[in-house]
Amino acid sequence: MKPEKKKLICDANEAVARIAHKTNEVCAIYPITPASPMGEHVDVYSAKGQKNIWGDIPRIIEMQSEGGAAGTVHGSLQGGALTTTFTASQGLLLMLPNMYKMAGELLPTVIHVAARTLATHALSIFGDHSDVMSARQTGFSMLFGGSVQEAHDFALISQVAALKSKVPFMNIFDGFRTSHEISKIDAISDDVIKAMMPEEEIMKHKKNSLDPDNPVIRGTAQNPDVFFQAREAANIYYEKVPEIVQDTMDQFAELTGRKYSLFYYIGHPEAEKVVVIMGSAEGPVRETIDTLVEQGEKVGALFVRLYRPFSVHNFIEQMPKTVKKVAVLDRTKEPGSTGEPLYLDVVTSYVEMGESMPTIVGGRYGLSSKEFTPSMVKGIFDELDNNSPKNHFTIGINDDVTHTSITYKPDFQTRKSTFNCMFYGLGSDGTVGANKNSIKIIGQTTDNYVQGYFVYDSKKAGAQTISHLRFGPEPIYSSYLISTANFIACHQPNFINEYDILKKIKKGGTFLLNTPHSKYKIWAELSSVVQQRIIDNNVEFYVIDATKVAADANLGKRTNTILQTCFFAISGVLPKDEAIKKIKDAIVKSYSHKGEGVVEMNFNAVDKSLENLQKVEYPRHTTNKDGLVPMMSDKADDFVKEILGTILAGNGDLLPVSAFAADGTFPTGTTQYEKRGIADAVPTWDDADLCTQCNKCVAICPHAAIRAKVVSNDLLENAPIGLKHVPAKGRPFDSKTESYVLQVSPEDCTGCDLCVAVCPAESKEVANVFAINLAKKSEVEKVENINWDYFIDLPDYDRTKLVTTNIKGSQFLEPLFEFSGACSGCGETPYIKLITQLYGDSMVIANATGCSSIYGGNLPTTPYTTNKDGRGPAWANSLFEDNAEFGLGMKLALTKKQEISVSLLKSLESKIGSILVNKIIDNPENTEALKEEKLNDVAELNGILDGIDTYEAKKLRNLTEYLRKKAVWIFGGDGWAYDIGFGGVDHVLSSGENVNILVMDTEVYSNTGGQASKATPLGASAKFAMNGKQSNKKSLALQAVSYGNVYVAQIAMGAKDNQTLKAIQEAEAYPGPSIIIAYSHCGEHGYDLKDGAAHQEKAVETGYWPLFRFDPLGAKGKRFKLDSKAPAAPLEEFMYTETRFTRVVKDNAEMAKELLDRAQEQVDIQWERLELYKNL
Repeated sequence: MKPEKKKLICDANEAVARIAHKTNEVCAIYPITPASPMGEHVDVYSAKGQKNIWGDIPRIIEMQSEGGAAGTVHGSLQGGALTTTFTASQGLLLMLPNMYKMAGELLPTVIHVAARTLATHALSIFGDHSDVMSARQTGFSMLFGGSVQEAHDFALISQVAALKSKVPFMNIFDGFRTSHEISKIDAISDDVIKAMMPEEEIMKHKKNSLDPDNPVIRGTAQNPDVFFQAREAANIYYEKVPEIVQDTMDQFAELTGRKYSLFYYIGHPEAEKVVVIMGSAEGPVRETIDTLVEQGEKVGALFVRLYRPFSVHNFIEQMPKTVKKVAVLDRTKEPGSTGEPLYLDVVTSYVEMGESMPTIVGGRYGLSSKEFTPSMVKGIFDELDNNSPKNHFTIGINDDVTHTSITYKPDFQTRKSTFNCMFYGLGSDGTVGANKNSIKIIGQTTDNYVQGYFVYDSKKAGAQTISHLRFGPEPIYSSYLISTANFIACHQPNFINEYDILKKIKKGGTFLLNTPHSKYKIWAELSSVVQQRIIDNNVEFYVIDATKVAADANLGKRTNTILQTCFFAISGVLPKDEAIKKIKDAIVKSYSHKGEGVVEMNFNAVDKSLENLQKVEYPRHTTNKDGLVPMMSDKADDFVKEILGTILAGNGDLLPVSAFAADGTFPTGTTQYEKRGIADAVPTWDDADLCTQCNKCVAICPHAAIRAKVVSNDLLENAPIGLKHVPAKGRPFDSKTESYVLQVSPEDCTGCDLCVAVCPAESKEVANVFAINLAKKSEVEKVENINWDYFIDLPDYDRTKLVTTNIKGSQFLEPLFEFSGACSGCGETPYIKLITQLYGDSMVIANATGCSSIYGGNLPTTPYTTNKDGRGPAWANSLFEDNAEFGLGMKLALTKKQEISVSLLKSLESKIGSILVNKIIDNPENTEALKEEKLNDVAELNGILDGIDTYEAKKLRNLTEYLRKKAVWIFGGDGWAYDIGFGGVDHVLSSGENVNILVMDTEVYSNTGGQASKATPLGASAKFAMNGKQSNKKSLALQAVSYGNVYVAQIAMGAKDNQTLKAIQEAEAYPGPSIIIAYSHCGEHGYDLKDGAAHQEKAVETGYWPLFRFDPLGAKGKRFKLDSKAPAAPLEEFMYTETRFTRVVKDNAEMAKELLDRAQEQVDIQWERLELYKNL
């Protein structure tokens, strides 16, 4: 058979999913970054009716957790089906128990793993080998790929080898660096797959299944007399694996021309220094070896493909006999071990084979996708030149604490022939999508190899993204970020003076800037740093106002097509006319289903892009003295400015080990110093007299960027001229002496427009003009920033006097959750903000992994903050699956400390005085006045205790803060509460403990990209349910009601904000477990989130989302309160305004109609049931 010629341009997730779908019959899946796309791909393939090589459509089933997926795989294998799954990180750990079982029962399967960091002192979604190394003794064989091509090929090789050996495999490739790298690869055809798959072994697997026609028993319980012997019975199977894998690789080479071996040596045939490594780091090692060998150095590298079983014989056979020094590199850390896993295996290999032992040292690199470059590889070889090279070293960091790190020179250059491009964008602005499209255009149009890698932090939408694109005539092994670029584009105007974007530009390189300034005015707007970079590197400089072009072309804020057009027009990667034709072809492919008008609109945008692209002629000297805008405001302390500011500037790699606390602790309240300024338009209080002072805009703001205060008039005497204020309305304010002020922070606003959308104060003279309206940020920011700086220093109103039983009054309370990294228009964060306004100074938060943990606890800055007394929410994240139990543990500890402190207080009553003791103990703290009284009493107590010299007094002095009422709140999304963490949620509710659970229900796995959960409604299209979910959403709220002693509420702030407020206050006051299910609109629903509140209203009006509260303390017949009216509109009016439902209509109108009818029936049934609950 001739070698394959068909090319694929894809990432490793897609490359692997293609093979997994072709070679399996069942896929049990669960989403986890960065492996989720594999499950998404196979789900789409099956949803579209694509078949495996046997003409069958594989069954795809989403489970409630990775543990559930592994159990399903195990059962399906015992049933005789070819079965697979995909996972990473904590997900792999949840599969471990079943992996031992599958290996122990010799069940042939492949688990495809996008290897990712395990959460330790912190969570990281990025790549290393800590997860797979935790699985190395399960009995699974472990095959490591170092590139997209190898991940694709090894998916098939591992599948075949598993069937031939009966030993299950992990097909492992590095998370993000390989899983998300786009590359041009050779595709494996169906003919090759069919030729490779061993039909005889497949039939043996099927016939070995559990079957009542041939009944056997498996999974017995064994005693000490036989277990040991039975465990050793599998040895012969593992001994055969290396030979089977090599034979399979040889067969693959015959069919495709791509040769592989268990261990692969490159370098000088008589190398004296050798690096041993596996995974994506093979790329920089390969480039370094090629360069050094050309320079005459005797160096080499041994790449490990089959790590388990580790073939000592094959390893030693491949190692040059001339080697004198070996550096073994592990991408994991095992605290307390004598060395990392691969290092120990290499040392053992030499000992067991009795070979002459070279000097062997081990090193760690690349944890959490830390960069690993040719310069670092060269540094390792330089270290090996020392008489006694450092053992157990680290590379790529500065360990100034335990001094494990070795140094390297960052200017080492390898031979390259690629054209390098970098694009700076904002999460969700289309930059990454456009670049993925560009890669495909270039890869399909030319013979060039292509590579695309995209850098984003783990914030939500709105974080900086950097796209790294390489093109060249030779295979690209550069699995590291671009260090010098031929072309750089900045798609966000504000980035240019905040980040040193041009520090990597090549001499004579090209720079494209999206800016509202023309070619004549832009130079004066650039900082001296940017100007000097342009001058020193003789940069070809172009500008375009892509935002204006997009608006004029009716594309809204979507600038990606325009900027992509400019890239092809000036980069020279493709002939201009050919590139424009390809872009238009891609537009037809993407938008033709939306109609000819949409296609023509995008064509027009392409043409207008070329007309508006301007080349800048600039002077040969700088004209500004200003440097880059500081990352943190001057008000920040040294830690925030020097440590967090460095991270924010993109220079976190430069920070030493000593900069960090060993246990992962960071200060709160740091987002206030990060002024992102990402909005194009911000709200302004245009008509203060029209304003009703309802504070709805303040309540709905996802980022606490718009706030209201009532202050004494004398405090406004020196206010900026532009700061509007009017007499305050309502209780308890004095309109004669106090003023209402509404102010936005332009640099913290994300421009979502929710505040304007909910404003009820519309002008009677001019339609669509409200008390607050959006204005172009560039036109108002100077005045409004001055206003904000003055406003934020104004005192908050006395909490003890405010009426906080309505939304208006509650919004004068200081939010202790502000300026988060949540998506613009987020539907979750207003609930969190409100809870912190009410209880932030006395709450401990257990947060499930998900959106709320990422925008709530992601470095460099965090949004939970403190009040003027230094009190605020204490926050922690454990895992995804265990959050309810984690919160329960917090509550048990808090209760115990409170019990101890009260006991000590009572024991010291004779010394303290009965009046104060009883006052402290009896104060219920159920009003702001009583809370303040308790604080004063505890302060008085502390003064007394300072004068008592006894052990008990000193102990109590350290615990007096626990004499104050404190509450545990457990936050998470529906993926946690309905699925992976449901068992924990249920158990905590049944415990009777006084904890509060907030479930922010987006009805989809928002954080991992929009996969279906059990909260996903009937008829909605989501990943893992592309044809529309076929089952009803379960009612977590009514399940909780069934306990009878749990406070339960179902709320929607956008529909009825006062009901939301009342539910939160009742839940906190209830002396037992409470759970609140909060409807949270989300970008995954498929509409402009400025309309989020309107959608919530329609959800309630149609009965899709009924509002209710269940209070077990109420009298019989009054415990259950329906807070929404009977459905007053057909469900279609809600569902068919959201893409998640209309997508199903477009794909299959007949099925969509059936699902709509079923959903309407379910709404009607649900309402009848709720009416019955009113009798409780």
